[in-house]
Amino acid sequence: MKTRELTKMSICISLLCVSAYISFPLPFTPAMVTALTIMVNLIGLVLTPKQSAIVMGVYILLGICGVPVFVGGTAGLGKIFGPTGGFILGFLVAAPVISLLKGKSNDIRKYLMLTILVGMPIIYICGVFTMRLYLKNDIASTLMSAVVPFIFGDILKCIVSSVLAIKLTQTLGSVVNA
Repeated sequence: MKTRELTKMSICISLLCVSAYISFPLPFTPAMVTALTIMVNLIGLVLTPKQSAIVMGVYILLGICGVPVFVGGTAGLGKIFGPTGGFILGFLVAAPVISLLKGKSNDIRKYLMLTILVGMPIIYICGVFTMRLYLKNDIASTLMSAVVPFIFGDILKCIVSSVLAIKLTQTLGSVVNA
């Protein structure tokens, strides 16, 4: 990989780690509102599928190895196998899929559709799966605690990440797309 690609990926990993600290809890669910999904979607929109998979993989490995990069400065393998671990693993799938499907266009409508209709459902499905296993709830209860309260905010975060991706590609041009 070229230095430019490694630099972009390093910046994305750093911003992803910082975004985990921008969070607040909801009293009725172990899942928290975070800025992570903004970064996951943005990474999928500005990096290649391979780059976004590497970024997400490095982020998860950092957390597993004890670097406090998960929500609220937590770390460890226990976070992956805890009730919200599926959301983290969903990032590893969502960002490369968004990147793969975005193509070469710089279209806000396409970006919004991808992040809202592809990226977030991937994260939700992975998160609901592990939360349901961990909490032993029925699917309706799990959806009510892990998805429904977050939909509106996540749509707003998809809008933010899509607008940021457009602005980054317009401003930096070939630096982002290289």
